[in-house]
Amino acid sequence: MLENDRSRSATHQSYAVLRDRILTGELPGGTKIVEEKIASDLGFSRTPIRESIRKLEYEGLIVNKRVVKPSEKDLRNNFQMRILLEGYAAQCAAAFLPEKDLQALYECVEIGRKGTNEEIMEANERFHEIIVRASNNSVMIDTIDRMQSLIYLFRKTVVFYQRPHLIDEHEQIYEAIQARDGEKAADLMKSHLQADLDFCLHIIR
Repeated sequence: MLENDRSRSATHQSYAVLRDRILTGELPGGTKIVEEKIASDLGFSRTPIRESIRKLEYEGLIVNKRVVKPSEKDLRNNFQMRILLEGYAAQCAAAFLPEKDLQALYECVEIGRKGTNEEIMEANERFHEIIVRASNNSVMIDTIDRMQSLIYLFRKTVVFYQRPHLIDEHEQIYEAIQARDGEKAADLMKSHLQADLDFCLHIIR
C-alpha cells in the first residue's frame, strides 16, 4: 500500500512539473519528449514519467511524443466548450445535488474567502468538480477531464492574480443551486467562466 502511495505521489509530482513546464513555455511547442531524459532531469524513475506523459497525451499537451503549446485560439475554444458543459452541469446540480454536496460547495466558498492561494486553488477545483459530477453524464465528465491542464492554467491565473469577484460569483452559484433554481445557476456559471476567460486572456497577453 505504501509503495502504491509513493508511486501515485511520484506520478502526480512529475505530471505537475511537466505540465507547468509546457504551460509556461519552458518546454516549447515541438519539443521532443524522451522518457529517459525527462526522468533524469526530474529525478524520477521512468514509470511515473511514463504515466505522466500518458496523462498529458490524454489532455492534448503532448502529441506523437512532442509538446503541443496551446494557442490563444485553443484556449478560447476549450473554454467556450467548458462554458457550455458547466452551465448545463450547474442546472443539473440545482435539480439533483444532495445536501452533503451542497455543504461541500459552501465550504469551498468559505475557503475561497479565507484560505491561502494553494487552499483556494484546491477549493476552486473541488467546487467545479462537485458541480460537474452532478451532471451524472460520463461523456461530459470525460470531456472536461481532458481539459484539466488548460483548466489548471486558468485556475492558477485567476487565483494568483486575484481576479475581482471570483469568490462572490462562486457564492452566487452556490445560492442558486441551493435554491434549486437551475436556470439561474446555469446563467451564473456561464457568466463566471466567461469572466475567467476574459481575465486570463488579458493576463496571458
